[in-house]
Amino acid sequence: MKIYEGTEHFGQVINPVVTSGTFDGVHLGHQKILKRIQTIADEISGETVLITFWPHPRLVLYPDEHNLRLLTTFEEKAKLLREFGIDHLLTIPFTKEFASLSSAEFIQQILIDTIKTRKLVIGYDHRFGKNREGGFEYLKDNVHRFGFELEEISREDVDNVGVSSTKIRKALEEGKVEVANEYLGREYELNGIIIKGQQLGRSIGFPTANVHIPHDYKLIPCDGAYAVTASVEGEIHQGMLNIGNRPTVNGSSQTIEVHLFDFEGDLYDKRIAVQLKAYLRPEVRFSGLDELKSQLQKDRNLAIQLLS
Repeated sequence: MKIYEGTEHFGQVINPVVTSGTFDGVHLGHQKILKRIQTIADEISGETVLITFWPHPRLVLYPDEHNLRLLTTFEEKAKLLREFGIDHLLTIPFTKEFASLSSAEFIQQILIDTIKTRKLVIGYDHRFGKNREGGFEYLKDNVHRFGFELEEISREDVDNVGVSSTKIRKALEEGKVEVANEYLGREYELNGIIIKGQQLGRSIGFPTANVHIPHDYKLIPCDGAYAVTASVEGEIHQGMLNIGNRPTVNGSSQTIEVHLFDFEGDLYDKRIAVQLKAYLRPEVRFSGLDELKSQLQKDRNLAIQLLS
């Protein structure tokens, strides 16, 4: 997959089959669109092009809002799109200037002049252009002027999938990991770097690695304990993850700590990808380290059972 940051270096594409959107999470609803443009591209010996925007439009249009949390960072989204076989990923820097483009200007400048679109596929509710003025009806009424074909993923098709990024965010915020994973078609993933912590887990027989997530807009699921798998330097390990403030040891800020069942060695500064498999329990303040250790052993046993 070729990635273009801006339209300036976008190259020549054979029979471009195009779709557009933020595609946060690349969930089952998005995957329906991806499969459709791949099918069309195969039929006409073309190549797939996905247009997305970065930063997320809401971060630019509503800068005073600080509550937006995304299911995927740009790097995670690009990796997933590559795995789904997209040929070209065009990332358009979303600025206030770009947001002021009318739907007609977006179509002319991006879809026609830059990409030379052969066929455009969009979901029934997709909007574009200044104030989200453009949509499928506008495209359908004017497509004879544009020089490309148009296809809509119908309301019925999208509703049958019954998935949205909003539903997935809500599920994760409520600890409903299995629901989120079902909507995503895979496990929700946290990608980060291992940093040094207080090493309290080591003293009670449960050494943990502190995971630093470098992007503050990445959605962190609700506090609690989770059964997980984790990828470190290409090796997959089973383990359990705790998200929270560690009230038993008077923690004051949220941490993300993973305990790997079958790993010995130094993890510091290594990159880690943690896949959430199941929610074990909410975070609890215990009477002391002995009670905490006893609960961690129960968590471990349950996690091993669920992961097996």
